Amino acid sequence: MLPWVRLDTAHVPGGGELRLMRRGTEFTIKLGSNELMNSRLTATEQALATLACDKIKERPAPRILIGGLGMGFTLRAALVVLNRQAHIDVAELVPAVVAWARGPMADLFGGSLTDPRVTIHDADVVDMIRAARADYDAILLDVDNGPNGITRKTNDRLYDLAGLAAAHETLRPGGVLAVWSSAPDVKFTARLRKSGFTAVENAVRAKGPQGRAQHFIWVATRGA
Repeated sequence: MLPWVRLDTAHVPGGGELRLMRRGTEFTIKLGSNELMNSRLTATEQALATLACDKIKERPAPRILIGGLGMGFTLRAALVVLNRQAHIDVAELVPAVVAWARGPMADLFGGSLTDPRVTIHDADVVDMIRAARADYDAILLDVDNGPNGITRKTNDRLYDLAGLAAAHETLRPGGVLAVWSSAPDVKFTARLRKSGFTAVENAVRAKGPQGRAQHFIWVATRGA
């Protein structure tokens, strides 16, 4: 078996160091001993986009905010679903992740980074949510490990009641908040509902229908 080769490292503001690793054509991004993402496990990242964007794709010019660029699978899936008048803002806190997307992982991203519908922001998605008011039709969050994060304690600001209230205000009526997680979280479902969302937690297999490992995606809809 081919060995893993470390390609680069990057500091996460407020918490730890990311490592980009490659083995043949496979990529992984790790934080310590924790694997945050792997290029062979793409189904749930794609589902994050399709579950949310299917609900708003008929809007004439939908505007989407994605928190976390990752390996680009959520972005690419959103571009497939959305019409040519859509606009997608992607907030990525770690500039090196964007550099990796344009460098060693460019094949994974295809032409998504140069699609005219896409704008990449070197920014914290928390700040972008708080600065907006009823600006987005959907917010897609693949930040940290979900509501029970491991990368930055400050990511909790996305998933507590104040963070969910800010997301609610940022969405247009009928808009969708979709959240990726490595594990289920009954308390998070309750917080979503307390914040005014109609929320459904979906279990999705990481390698598609034949896979065993599961990740979880909440699809929370703001009332009209």
